[in-house]
Amino acid sequence: MKRVSTAIVLLFSVLVMSSTSYSQDDISIPDGPYLGQTPPGSTPEIFAPGIVSIKGRYEFGISFSPDLDEMYFTVQKKGGVPADIYFSKLEDNKWTQFKKASFTKGQKAGEMEPNVSYDGNKIYFTAYNADFTDTSIWYVNRLNNGWSDAIKLDSSFNEHEVMTSTLAKNGDLYYTNISKRMRTYYAPNINGKYPKFQEAEIEFGGHAFISPSQDYLIVDARNTEDKNKKADFYVYFKKKDGAWTKPINLGITVNSKFDERVATVTPDGKYLFFSRYNEEGEIANLYWVSTEVIENVRPNCDALIIESECMR
Repeated sequence: MKRVSTAIVLLFSVLVMSSTSYSQDDISIPDGPYLGQTPPGSTPEIFAPGIVSIKGRYEFGISFSPDLDEMYFTVQKKGGVPADIYFSKLEDNKWTQFKKASFTKGQKAGEMEPNVSYDGNKIYFTAYNADFTDTSIWYVNRLNNGWSDAIKLDSSFNEHEVMTSTLAKNGDLYYTNISKRMRTYYAPNINGKYPKFQEAEIEFGGHAFISPSQDYLIVDARNTEDKNKKADFYVYFKKKDGAWTKPINLGITVNSKFDERVATVTPDGKYLFFSRYNEEGEIANLYWVSTEVIENVRPNCDALIIESECMR
């Protein structure tokens, strides 16, 4: 257990690398979708600089409600201290000031990587102790304009050290198993529960994002062809036979010389969000880019020799 706990601390030091204070109070937030930000094209752009992406702190793991009127994201100070989830909502066509969610009400020291379900009725997230142990998947249920007390997901996979949950539209859940060397695992939704789980049959990668229909899966992993061995994004596409394709690198437009981690796609399917660790001190900021970057690497059925490689 001590060896696993040490590995987890090292993992979190990659996600977040002393302590700088900051405040989310009285930030001027523009009106409009996506905090009034101009949508990006096929070149990634920093998201909401000075509003969400703030110098001197880490931001990662962002998720939007189905109607795009709520946003939740992870904030962490320098120094590897536990993370917090912050949120804002559209009320009377204006975004509220950012507030800390505190879903577990102090029961867990760290909360991060929120994932709003496609029906908007649940938020799944990662929670852990101050010493980075008992890293597991929790959730809250929507209650009127708020959320229920946090509940640790009742599944035997939570007996492992796990993180980064992501849901398909049918409720199937993908997550990263830290105890198994950051491998991506899959748990099918069986009447709202997850009694079974297995390793996703992909070559490598963690911090997975599964598309709504499960036709593609995005992961991050060290690029062994890069002498700096920074983390890149790779995408797997589902084949007709149900297997995944070989991993496809999203390319130099998305993958820079810096680490890129924790990808998510917005509910409208238009934008890929991720963290790029390019601020001085390898601090992460949130970036977004058109999901055209995914479609641009999707295999062309007519160009493939083996028909089973075709997803369409």
